[in-house]
Amino acid sequence: MKQEFTVMMDKLKGLYSRYMAIAKVYAREWIALVIKTQNDLYVLTHEWFSTHLPRVAQQYDKAPPWTQKGLFYFPWFCLFLIILNYFNVFDRSPTIKSVQDPNVVIVNDDLRKMITSGQISTGSFVEELRASGRIDFNELFLSRIGANVTGRVSDILAIPGQMVKQGDILAKITSTELTQSQLAFLKAKSASQLADQAANRARILFKEDVIALAELQKREAESSSAKAEYRAANDQLRVQGMDQPSIDRLAKSGVIESTNNVIATIPGEIVERKINKGQVVQPADALFTVADLSSLWAVSEIPESNAYLIHKGQKVTLIIPALRNAEIEGIVAHVDSIVNPQTRTVVVRMEVPNKEGLIKPGMLATMMIESQPTERLLVPSSAVIREDNHDHVFIREDDETYRMVTVKLGPEGKGYRPVISGLKEGQDIAINGAFHLNTERKRQLSGG
Repeated sequence: MKQEFTVMMDKLKGLYSRYMAIAKVYAREWIALVIKTQNDLYVLTHEWFSTHLPRVAQQYDKAPPWTQKGLFYFPWFCLFLIILNYFNVFDRSPTIKSVQDPNVVIVNDDLRKMITSGQISTGSFVEELRASGRIDFNELFLSRIGANVTGRVSDILAIPGQMVKQGDILAKITSTELTQSQLAFLKAKSASQLADQAANRARILFKEDVIALAELQKREAESSSAKAEYRAANDQLRVQGMDQPSIDRLAKSGVIESTNNVIATIPGEIVERKINKGQVVQPADALFTVADLSSLWAVSEIPESNAYLIHKGQKVTLIIPALRNAEIEGIVAHVDSIVNPQTRTVVVRMEVPNKEGLIKPGMLATMMIESQPTERLLVPSSAVIREDNHDHVFIREDDETYRMVTVKLGPEGKGYRPVISGLKEGQDIAINGAFHLNTERKRQLSGG
């Protein structure tokens, strides 16, 4: 067995020596061919210069031998430099350490200038809930005014945008229903007077012992009933829009007026009108809407999952994009006690002063609602990188190394996010420049 191995090794050595000899022969022939080709090109070049640029050829012939020999080897020197450059021999950029852990990034001097490190600490955290909303009328200063009777619009005295005072006449309605009520009032008045006179006569006759007590009581009951009907007719006219002085004049003069006035019930601006002249209206119709726009509401619908965070009296910052993102400070004035079953939201409201009239009902707005401050472990929002649906921060291990770790954080508030898990107090992290660190980490992983 040992002899067979020795024989095999001798054969391999013989083959190696044979092929090496053949390779040397081919190498010598190739080198000789290259040198011959270069010499031929050298001669052709010299002849071309002698023919077309004789002065250059003469200067070359007068040059020292070492210069001429150097020009012969110059192409090989250029080829040598090209090969060295191809293999990045002249690259002076810092060598990146071999990174086995995909979460580790090695920083150089340029990258280090873009990074700011700091320690994690506990601080007062105010959580901000951002909710979309709108500007609406303040319903305490809003009145939808309708007709008191069924009738036809005979005159319109107010238009949208007009400022009115309480008691101003907005429109006039001609109504046969009002006429019938006034006629019933006059009849009730007459009936009440007759019944009262009959009761007075019955009292006199009862004293004279002309009639019985039962007859007196009957007349007094009829008088009381007639007075009640008279008062009811009076109240009916009040309901239909007549004021008491007008009713007293009707009772005194007996002249029936078929015109009913639509009266402004609050001072403010007419923001809506829904009638035209000649239109038939009913008491259920809203003809005018009058609002005092000096005070408005900002209304937002909060998802029921966040409703527990909102309480009356919390600080609110209202942002109105239509007014160049104007910010208005206020507090939560009301939180609904029920959840809308269709939208699964809770209505939150704040009062918005509008003395200058720049804010318009219907404008879109954003409500930034602040929670009560609590002590939490915090990291700046600038230190957080969102990747693969997770939050990450870079922990500083030494001057050249940062490690990316996955963390669980709460919602942002005032530029900070509370730490739920993944970090401890006192750890040194990259506060600014986390984006650049993550970019460099990806570049190193890709071998760039």
